[in-house]
Amino acid sequence: MKAAIIIQRDQAPVYDHFKDPLPAIGKHMVHVQASSISQITKARASATHYSSDNEVPFIPGFDGVGTLEDGTRVYFLLPDNPFGGMAELSSVDHKHCIQIPETLSPGIAAAMAIPGMSSWAALVEQAQMMVGDTVLVNGASGSSGRLAIQIAKYLGAKKIIATARRVNTFEELYALGADQCIELSEDVNTLEESLKAEFKHGINIVLDYLWGPSALSLIHLAAKNNPQGASIKFVQIGSIGGATIPFPASALRSSGLKLMGSGLGSLSIPTMLNSVLAVLKNAPDAGFNINIKPIPLSQVKSVWNETSSDTRTVLMV
Repeated sequence: MKAAIIIQRDQAPVYDHFKDPLPAIGKHMVHVQASSISQITKARASATHYSSDNEVPFIPGFDGVGTLEDGTRVYFLLPDNPFGGMAELSSVDHKHCIQIPETLSPGIAAAMAIPGMSSWAALVEQAQMMVGDTVLVNGASGSSGRLAIQIAKYLGAKKIIATARRVNTFEELYALGADQCIELSEDVNTLEESLKAEFKHGINIVLDYLWGPSALSLIHLAAKNNPQGASIKFVQIGSIGGATIPFPASALRSSGLKLMGSGLGSLSIPTMLNSVLAVLKNAPDAGFNINIKPIPLSQVKSVWNETSSDTRTVLMV
């Protein structure tokens, strides 16, 4: 079969022939239609993600959309090594597949699954969001943050605050449902001054897609300004702003701050799949939107290292 193949972890995959997966008990043979070049796929391919476990050569692709032998359309994740989602065929544990509706194209479904799951699971499973909550999305201009705004609005958020580095994205974020947009200034004092009043009024949930300095500022603000005794659930999802921060222990002791993560490991596979299904089933009626760039699988090498935070590149098989 044809596939994207990682030969060396520090290089983009090449398009070439790879051995076919063999049928096995408890496994589905998925005829892949689409697989997104997501952050987790690239991180696992380069062995920089905590869940990386592949030996070269292997096919990258954390997840994808395809059909079973009987034509059933499925979403799948964590295919069996070395058969990732970026190939004509993928061997997948039957517990890692779910049937999905036909209402979305394979490309849209593949693009929306991971970023949609990240915010749905963070809000519903981890933060246990309630109608009327105020939600702050830290790093809202990327695909995941944009979906987080839409999903929080759909789930009944009273107010959605979005932070982003690029002011020129604010108009789009407002159109997606944000009630207030705040620039992520590199100056800590400026950023904290911009957000102080919001924390004093009360923020129930923070979805953090960045970590790094901006997350540290939010933690300081929560500790100093959140109403006395009020709970604020800080859900850590992504770390493109930095892998570590000097976390102050007093922030936990002096406030109602509750820090938690949302991702592979903190969420079970069934929970992740259920969250994906919830997003894809509700997407048409809710009007969830994501920008995608569909590319033939054969061109994987040329687009692997492209970076666009607000558009998902999807390999079409």
